[in-house]
Amino acid sequence: MKRLDYDGASPFPGATEFAPASRTQVGLTGAIVVLPFVALIVAIFLAWGRGIALTDLLLAGVMYIVTGLGVTVGFHRLITHGSFTARPWVGVALAVAGSMSFQGNLVDWVAVHRRHHAFTDQPGDPHSPYRYGTSLRGQLRGLAHAHLGWMFTSDETPADRYAPDLLADPAMVRVARAFPLLCAVSLALPFAAGWAISGSLYGGLTAFLWAGLVRVALLQHVTWSVNSLCHMLGNRPFRTRRHDRSTNLWPLALLSFGESWHNGHHSEPSCARHGVERGQVDPSAGLIRALERLGWATDVRWPDHDRLERRRA
Repeated sequence: MKRLDYDGASPFPGATEFAPASRTQVGLTGAIVVLPFVALIVAIFLAWGRGIALTDLLLAGVMYIVTGLGVTVGFHRLITHGSFTARPWVGVALAVAGSMSFQGNLVDWVAVHRRHHAFTDQPGDPHSPYRYGTSLRGQLRGLAHAHLGWMFTSDETPADRYAPDLLADPAMVRVARAFPLLCAVSLALPFAAGWAISGSLYGGLTAFLWAGLVRVALLQHVTWSVNSLCHMLGNRPFRTRRHDRSTNLWPLALLSFGESWHNGHHSEPSCARHGVERGQVDPSAGLIRALERLGWATDVRWPDHDRLERRRA
């Protein structure tokens, strides 16, 4: 996949030749992308003149935090990069929480992300915003591709190459296979909680909209923005591999639980903290620290000051 003669500015070879994904994949992906936005419109309509119930906001916040940290701490820092070692039950719990984010099954998510690191911003990267070159038109087209267009192509990432460790782990395979069920649970929980707290079906439906579908939409686009915006906007305080244009984008730091300190992450992919400089908010690292203090996480790879200084751009 990697082209040694890639100049860092030209479109990737064959960039325009990808065939669209199967109708089934396009339909499922389209539903996951579009339905939460439809739910947002419906939710705003229902809230017009009434306001949003505090219960809905609280449930949405709880679900966002649980599923978001499942992705950032579980899918990403623990399972993809091995930034720490967790008790088996902790790993499974984080994997389940991440699966409830509607971002794909665990095995495929990890395989795609490892491939992204192997070929960052060069031929082979599944979602680089530089796929179509560095011209204005190419970058705009690449931004759309990196954000969500790549999910509608037939450019599959082989799990047996990029995630063989997960395929050999029965617990992780079971979590991956349970992805559709866990997505259903992700929507059913706020509905049930909203109905139980409010005592009405209407309360369950509004919780389903705000803490279910709207929450999914927000978390999805924050995650996808790390793929797209965090390779085009922001600063680059640390050196990365050739052609890697990952950036730190502070406005997304809190919503992404620290994932938008993307240049720091690409400089040291296995580091448990991405916001490595003073003042950089990284809630995911805070959870890992808490797990470490409880004895549920060990061998945590915290930042090494001397190593960081050597990698400054």
